[in-house]
Amino acid sequence: MITTITGGFSSYDASIETEGNDFMTAKVSFTADTPSVSTGNPDRDRHIKSIDFFDVKNFPELKFVATGYQKLDDNGHYKLTGAMTIRDITKKVELDVEFTGVVKDPSGKNKAGFIITGRINRKDFNLKWNVITEAGSLMVGEEVRIDCEVQLSEVQSGSN
Repeated sequence: MITTITGGFSSYDASIETEGNDFMTAKVSFTADTPSVSTGNPDRDRHIKSIDFFDVKNFPELKFVATGYQKLDDNGHYKLTGAMTIRDITKKVELDVEFTGVVKDPSGKNKAGFIITGRINRKDFNLKWNVITEAGSLMVGEEVRIDCEVQLSEVQSGSN
């Protein structure tokens, strides 16, 4: 709990659909394959995949489905609400979204950028394992930070 361990998923699927440039009506879903989690430490990764945490044999996916949006200001700040499922528990979560703009790529398609951040308590999803260190503190913090940078690429209706 004195340092932050970062990690991510190498196998995931995200789906974002919207009409025109109005992201307030977007349908957003994200699924990560929990066996693909990596923190850069194979021993730690094996433990995170075990029954103590993700239990990847019984729960091979982590999911998020958006349920609502709230515009916070005119500077591109939003609140994204959704249902997150980890293991067999689904909880409402709120994420902060910063819209970073739209540009045309060299092929003429629009690309939109977003920074998504948030925090969840891992114990809310039954990820309760911990030990007390020799110094008397807990080894693993309860808070998990979510940090994503997302770039969306325009796809015309009827295209693959």
